[in-house]
Amino acid sequence: MSQQFFGIDLTPLRASKQYRRLYIAGFVTALGSQATYVAVPFQLKQLTHSTLAVGSIGLAELAPLVFFALYGGVLADRLNRRRLIISMEQILMLSTVMLFVNALLTHPLVWILYLDAAIAAAASSLQRPSIEALNQLFVSHELQRAASTLANVRFTTASIIGPALGGLAALAFGPASVYLANIVTFTFSLMLLFTLKATPPMLPSSKGDVAALRAGLRYARSRPDIVGTYVIDLLAMVLAFPVVMLPFVAARFHESYALAVLYTGLPVGALVATLTSQWTRRVHRYGRAVVCSAALWGLGIALFGFSSSLWLVLLGLAIGGGADAVSGIFRTTMWNESIPPEVRGRMAGIEMISYSLGPTAGQFRAGVMAAWTTLRFSLTFGGLACTGSVAVVTAALPSLWRFDARTDVHVAEVRALRELEGNAD
Repeated sequence: MSQQFFGIDLTPLRASKQYRRLYIAGFVTALGSQATYVAVPFQLKQLTHSTLAVGSIGLAELAPLVFFALYGGVLADRLNRRRLIISMEQILMLSTVMLFVNALLTHPLVWILYLDAAIAAAASSLQRPSIEALNQLFVSHELQRAASTLANVRFTTASIIGPALGGLAALAFGPASVYLANIVTFTFSLMLLFTLKATPPMLPSSKGDVAALRAGLRYARSRPDIVGTYVIDLLAMVLAFPVVMLPFVAARFHESYALAVLYTGLPVGALVATLTSQWTRRVHRYGRAVVCSAALWGLGIALFGFSSSLWLVLLGLAIGGGADAVSGIFRTTMWNESIPPEVRGRMAGIEMISYSLGPTAGQFRAGVMAAWTTLRFSLTFGGLACTGSVAVVTAALPSLWRFDARTDVHVAEVRALRELEGNAD
């Protein structure tokens, strides 16, 4: 029997103790990391007063994300995923210690912020594929959509509380206070991660890393429907990722709370959409849901960029956040229901490039275009270009539009495999 809270199915948390621990650890980490995510561009803006300098954080993250996401996917299928997750969590904690020490200096070093961004990007890229693979492993096939919705609840809740507290603390006490709080959250998350059980490797030891990566890429090429979700998400983030420019948008308004409120716009919209997402259970054409959601994301960001009213700016962010949440539910469900467990880690590495490289490149694009033109043009153009590009990709990859979980052969194959494995918990 399913258990619900505000329409959200809590059954995955009840049914799997391992998933529950991983979920709570992820929430604790996300709280601190989201606060730091606000504090770093805020501190960089204080030190440089430059949109280009702030946007260039994405450039520092670019190479580590591309390389380590792909390799992290291979490691997720080859190694003990628990050990890999814990070791990367420790590196992320040490990188935050570096931020904290730098913030205590009389004259904080700007290059430290860029170096830290690169280190954190590398560690996250190595860690995230293993987390995604464990999420599939710890949750039964029929509960994957419920788990995807719960993942949205975790992320959006952390994205509301973390940036709000981080923004207020950075303003009131300075960025060092935010970094210290994040060190504390990493400590708690590590305590939970150490309680996870070890998982057997999916790849035979005789298969080299390069061969394993090529096999994963071959599988991706055989699935244009899956590739379509990656391309759409990548384009949406590259063309319409607004978060890094929020300190500059907030400067338009006289309200002292503008920055903190703006940081809640996307996650509040996402949370509302997630809490009212019962209707998604009746949708089986996941590809169409992803396409429509991405197009709406672009329109919401265009409204955000063009508006002069703080409340219309917030409305645009909320629309975008809600659309992104719905897209996330269907993308994650599609991946976990139709990708076999033996390649799930490598595919998660490719996925990470789409949803992590996109914001990284997107913040650089937004900063460069704002420096060359205006902030308003950069954000508005990006949103409209996103919506237009989604239509082009849909036309080029019709299998994404046709995807139906009720008849898809890959979904049927994965369901049969999971039934043979039984409950992993």
